Amino acid sequence: MSDLAAGVEEDAATAGVRRFMEAVAAGEIELFGEPTGQPVALMPPQSEWSSAFDSLRERLAAALGAHAVRIDHIGSTAVPGLLAKPTIDVQVSVPDADDEAAYRPAIEALGYPMRSREPGHRYFRTPKGAGRRVHIHVCAAGSAWERDHLLFRDYLRTHSDVARNYEALKRDLAGRYRDDRVAYTEAKTPFIRATVAAAEDWALHTAWQPQEAT
Repeated sequence: MSDLAAGVEEDAATAGVRRFMEAVAAGEIELFGEPTGQPVALMPPQSEWSSAFDSLRERLAAALGAHAVRIDHIGSTAVPGLLAKPTIDVQVSVPDADDEAAYRPAIEALGYPMRSREPGHRYFRTPKGAGRRVHIHVCAAGSAWERDHLLFRDYLRTHSDVARNYEALKRDLAGRYRDDRVAYTEAKTPFIRATVAAAEDWALHTAWQPQEAT
């Protein structure tokens, strides 16, 4: 990565962390529990990631019943062949994300306490010291949050050149922000936003729509 590009990513990370902390201080994002303290560690794609999601989806579907409109595998482990943190990211779409009573007890009973609350999004994860990392994102069915994550995933699945660029970026950022997960995440934001914008044009020309949950 060029010095200029690195500087842009550094600015994105710094600005993103600042915005995150300001949102927490203002109460726009509520945090629960403690950071896990785990470093950012990437690994080659594993065939077991897909089966791990399938197992988790079954457990969530049984626990949530009709409250889960759809349950999707998102994030890098949902893109075949992509280098990733060994974390299974799951997106659960519900009728109303603000109606926590309809889903929070069931998800936490499976062993995934809520970590954060923000408008339109709730985040649950495996607790500190647990085994396989699982992140569960709850959003409203039909929301921009739901669409953007599914569109980004499907665009990477069908555009290997973009997926490789994303992998190279993640590899670089993991080296620079190994011990700062927030900075690592925020530094990826410009790439993700640009990719989603490009994917919208692709979606228009291909008549893309979110398919059956995968």
